[in-house]
Amino acid sequence: MSKVRTRFAPSPTGRMHVGNLRTALYAYLIAKHEGGDFILRIEDTDQERYVEGAVDIIYRTLASTGLVHDEGPDKDGGVGPYVQSQRQEQGIYLEYAKQLIEKGEAYYCFCDQERLDSLKQEVAGKEISIYDKHCLSLSKEEIEANLKAGKPYVIRQNNPRTGTTTFADEIYGDITVDNAELDDMILIKSDGYPTYNFANVVDDHLMGITHVVRGNEYLSSSPKYNRLYEAFGWEVPVYVHCPLITNEEHQKLSKRSGHSSYEDLVEQGFLTEAIINFVALLGWSPEDNREIFSLEELVEAFDYHHMSKSPAVFDTVKLRWMNGEYLKAMDFDRFYEMAEPYIRAVVTKDYDLRKIATMVKTRIEVFPDIASHIDFFEEMPAYDISMYAHKKMKTTPESSLVVLQEVLPVLEALDDYSNDAIYAALSGFVAEKGYKNGYVLWPVRTAVSGKQMTPGGATEIMEVLGKEESLRRIRGAIDKLITELPA
Repeated sequence: MSKVRTRFAPSPTGRMHVGNLRTALYAYLIAKHEGGDFILRIEDTDQERYVEGAVDIIYRTLASTGLVHDEGPDKDGGVGPYVQSQRQEQGIYLEYAKQLIEKGEAYYCFCDQERLDSLKQEVAGKEISIYDKHCLSLSKEEIEANLKAGKPYVIRQNNPRTGTTTFADEIYGDITVDNAELDDMILIKSDGYPTYNFANVVDDHLMGITHVVRGNEYLSSSPKYNRLYEAFGWEVPVYVHCPLITNEEHQKLSKRSGHSSYEDLVEQGFLTEAIINFVALLGWSPEDNREIFSLEELVEAFDYHHMSKSPAVFDTVKLRWMNGEYLKAMDFDRFYEMAEPYIRAVVTKDYDLRKIATMVKTRIEVFPDIASHIDFFEEMPAYDISMYAHKKMKTTPESSLVVLQEVLPVLEALDDYSNDAIYAALSGFVAEKGYKNGYVLWPVRTAVSGKQMTPGGATEIMEVLGKEESLRRIRGAIDKLITELPA
């Protein structure tokens, strides 16, 4: 087989949907796994849907995810232009459409909208329109007269009404459709622009694309693509259709979900590496059921034959877990650089933010989680004294009051408020009193944090708070217990 060449051909219509990102990723992995080329082509022929700045989003997303293209608008590989509107200006699509007309595989259609509307019919509750080949019977003289008069037209594919068409997909196998279901789709629109379907076939052939990766919503269009390839006498590429991506309710992932695009996920605090890893598993699984992969490891392991036909569920719980695993494994300096803005948004006091970052690094799944873990450093929250009761530690609010009153002088006498020094002092107190560690540390931690769960232990928290603030909070806890405990 010739060198593998895949393409990612997005339309510049806004943020990159997770489904489009997966298409780009799979196309990249298929090419790179075989030492092939990954091509970027911008499909901007649908001018009504064009969004200003969307091309920049495409470039930015590919660059940040590491999906580096070998050819594209900015990297000429000799088969450009790589922007469809520029190819349209060169007359490429009209030239090939006319070739099909000469072969009898396409024809001019001059039907106006009123006539087209008259062909609509309702089938199973849906309004559909199947063109009746009316203009196929026009004589050469009638066609030339209409063209000379400047009558608006489209160019339609001439599909047979009888027989069947079969195409092969690497994931879904051989699929056969009745030709009666194949409408004579428009190849060139009345504005002179090609339709998405036609431009794809022409461009994929001229750019030497060997493997076409796309969503399974295009399965129904594939027979028409195949008939175009056959009409031109071109080699049909390998089709790889990806399964649908759904939300947890098994509905198609929509923009309203809040996490349907790559940029949505980045803004929500997810790491690019985790997003790519997660998206790779939306429809593909390795032989060994491994879950954590770098991009380089994905290139090595990816085999599209292990893709699934079944819809892939976008499981946000799993994505959060995966992101947390990446945060745990991350170099601390990089983690701190990324976490610092989230910490500073909550903690304005002069504390050691790196120590706070150390506490939360293994306890969060996404950066926005930081706020709820560390807000107590800024200000003691209101809390109920029932929090001092802990069955395993065998503590009660009453016992906690006694412990705090006993340990306060020990902590007041301490000058070194490092974690090790505080822990040593509390360990000495525990040994002297014959208490269990948790019997003392639970009430102390509750007193200085006011929270059931904290990112660090009592002594780590006190080290960050410092002596003055730690003692202020413990004294406040004693007063609270005295006031709120039953007389």
